Amino acid sequence: MSIGRLPDHEQRILDEIERALRRDRRLDRRLRTLRLRRRPDLTRLAAYRPRTPTVLLLLALSVTLMVVGILTSTPGVIWAFAAVWPVTLFAVFRLLCRWTEG
Repeated sequence: MSIGRLPDHEQRILDEIERALRRDRRLDRRLRTLRLRRRPDLTRLAAYRPRTPTVLLLLALSVTLMVVGILTSTPGVIWAFAAVWPVTLFAVFRLLCRWTEG
């Protein structure tokens, strides 16, 4: 396999294919959504609007994990509580913000 430049006719074909792909808006949108980002998208996080049943479920799960973690002192349960609790607090905060807005 040659590492050098493509022949002219192959380069023209390749250029035409690239132009056609750039004009395809649907393909461009799909490729844009698959693109990896270095930083998380904070606008999606700020726009999160939890529903009341979701927050109640998270609260019930957090309280259950807290009680089981206190009673058993199992590291797995304590780590699960440590993972769920901040998410619960954030969801409660966002729900309270939504309720006070309107």
